[in-house]
Amino acid sequence: MSSAVARSLALAGAALAAGAGAWAALDPGRAGLSLLLAAVSLLAAGFAWLESGPGSAKEVAMVATLAAVAAAGRVLLAPVPGVQPVTVITVAAGAALGARAGIGVGALAALASNMFLGQGIWTPWQMLAWGACGAVGAALPPPLLRRTAFAVVCFGLGFAFSGLMDVWEWLSFYPHTWPALVAQMSRGFPFDTAHAIGNAVIALAVGPELRRVLERYGRRLRTEVSWVA
Repeated sequence: MSSAVARSLALAGAALAAGAGAWAALDPGRAGLSLLLAAVSLLAAGFAWLESGPGSAKEVAMVATLAAVAAAGRVLLAPVPGVQPVTVITVAAGAALGARAGIGVGALAALASNMFLGQGIWTPWQMLAWGACGAVGAALPPPLLRRTAFAVVCFGLGFAFSGLMDVWEWLSFYPHTWPALVAQMSRGFPFDTAHAIGNAVIALAVGPELRRVLERYGRRLRTEVSWVA
């Protein structure tokens, strides 16, 4: 796909997402459908942007492998509500390999794991939320890549991810009132906390090591690509 076509598709997706969001604001009774359309449009725009990148077959293979590992970890830890490795792996991928890889890992991990845990209208929003975690990882300055700071970032992203899903569920299925929002956030708080704490524990255990391994692979990949060119 040429970069011009990719940019056009990305702009079209963003425009559709904005239109769907406006529909949700004007017609709360159809908020669930409009938010689903917004998520799908944003995902289409994101994948068009990713497709325009300079990646190689090895980079694509690395993204797919990391997404598969993250998805497998999420499925294996499903009996422990809220605890999964997707956030940490996605943030590490973004920090080590860049925004495109981080976003790709997060989105694909959500899609792949839901093949086993259940697909639904929540899947696009999970893909967007974990893709955003990859983008955050790519934007982290060096001081926040150290073990403790990295764990704190992942802890915060656990609440951010879960909070986004709670708000999406409130907008899609419940009355758009403050009491309903408070009830929804309160109901999800124990699971949100488990997600955040699980992220912090996993990040403290393996976060920096995973990032360094991926950085070494990324350097070799860029060297090989430059040599072929």
